[in-house]
Formats: sequence, C-alpha cells, structure tokens
Amino acid sequence: MKLATYFRPEMVADSECYSPSAAKPAQVVATWLEAGLPLDLRSPAPATPEELSLAHEPGFVRALLAGEIPNGFGNRSLAVARSLPYTTGAMLAAGRAAVIERTAVAAPCSGFHHAGWARAADYCSFNGLMVTAAVLQAEGLVTRVGILDCDQHFGDGTAEIIERLQAASWIQHFTAGARFSSRAQATPFLRALPALVRSFEDCDLLLYQAGADPHLRDPLGGWLETEELAERDAIVFRVAKELSLPVAWNLAGGYQRDDHGTIQPVLELHLNTALAWARTHLPRQRVDA
Repeated sequence: MKLATYFRPEMVADSECYSPSAAKPAQVVATWLEAGLPLDLRSPAPATPEELSLAHEPGFVRALLAGEIPNGFGNRSLAVARSLPYTTGAMLAAGRAAVIERTAVAAPCSGFHHAGWARAADYCSFNGLMVTAAVLQAEGLVTRVGILDCDQHFGDGTAEIIERLQAASWIQHFTAGARFSSRAQATPFLRALPALVRSFEDCDLLLYQAGADPHLRDPLGGWLETEELAERDAIVFRVAKELSLPVAWNLAGGYQRDDHGTIQPVLELHLNTALAWARTHLPRQRVDA
C-alpha cells in the first residue's frame, strides 16, 4: 500500500509574503520521498471556476483568478492566482479518491480555512475544504461531510460559508482553534480527541487539517510539543481507520524557520504527519522516524 498524494508543480507559487504555504508543497513531497515513504503520486485536475463557485461568490472567484483583488497574501500576485485552482484541485481530488477508495489520501497544500464566501484572508484564498464538500455533495458522492480542523487558528471562513450555504445539516465542523490554545490544554485535548473523531462516524468523508502551527515554537502557535502533534495525527488516522471513515488531509499552517531561514522545522512536522499515516496503514512494514 502507498500513500496516495495529489501533487503537481503548478500548485507551487511564491506568495511574496511571510507565509511559506504557497511554496511548500514541492518541498513537502521531496521530504517525504527522501524519508522513503511509499508515495503514489497523482496529478490533480485544477478546480474549475464552476466548482469554486459552489462554495464562493462567482464574482469573487473570477476576480481572484484574474488577480484583480487581494489574494489573502497581501498582494494580487498572478503567480499565486495561477496556483489556486491546483491547490484546491488537489484537495478536491484527495477527497474524491478517499471516498471511492475508502482510505486516507493526502493533499500536500495549505491556505483554506480563513477564506470566506467572498473574501480571501490570512494566507487563505479559496476555501478548498468547502469546495471539496460542496462539489462531492453535488456529484452525489457524499451526503454528510466532517471537517476536523486542527490548525492553530479558528476556521472562520469555513464557518461563514457553512452558514451562507445553510449546510450545517450535512457538514459537521470542528475547529480546534476555537477552543484550544494553551499549554495546559494539551493533555485534555489528546484525551478528548478519540471521541471527537468517533463523532464523525456517520460522515461519508472526513476532511482533516493537520496544522503544524500549534507547535510550541511556532511564532503563530504555541501549545503542543512535537511528540504531541505526532500523537494527534496518529489518533486521527487510527480511529478513522477503525471506523472505516475515509480521510482527505492537508498540511494547513506552519511558520517556523531555522537559523538559516528555511522552513525545515515545518517540513519535519509535516513528515511526522505522514509517518503517523504510515504507522497506521502500514503496520507490518518498518517505518523509520
């Protein structure tokens, strides 16, 4: 068995800002391959304007793709605009494959949960979580979708779109950033997490944001140790597998840099997430840390 991973070079862009999110998909995939993870690399189709408009105001979709309005990264970069259909397309493809193949599938991208119905914000342009849910529901592949958002921050854009679409009856949304942020909450969070994942049991698909920014040393985070982040991911993958609950997961936030200015600390945390998948889905194979 290999980790189905939806990636293509067009997902990568220089955001020209503080966040490394738009540029990191290629670095993440390279790190996973260097670590010897068995990847089934697949090329996602770009999300179409029509698909994006199932979760966003159509005029906003057109203007964002044309670079006419701010993209959430503090500019109107056409390079970012060109990458957006592919990052959202990767999440959509991962969700579709997870449902069809009944497994956990990776989309090594970020930049979703702050994007609202007609706004980009906080390093998020389109909300790939809600686009994925809306498209798969329209295709008849799902009737109920769970969103487990374990990024450091509150997924306000996701909540806004759920309200706008009146989708609360078929989308179950949990955003850890609304409840957890202090070091004292680490143990209670991990103890509560298995039951939280089980609460999605009646969903056809779980969309999981495996954010690296809750790490203690992240400049925009600060409440989980490296081992606790790995335990978080292991719990999600293990319980979902026990429930036969398909999972499509992405990288979400992570902003640490090392002394050389690289995002190596973030890449290591994203590698730990992939290793947690491997230890759950490849129990008979040796998985090196």
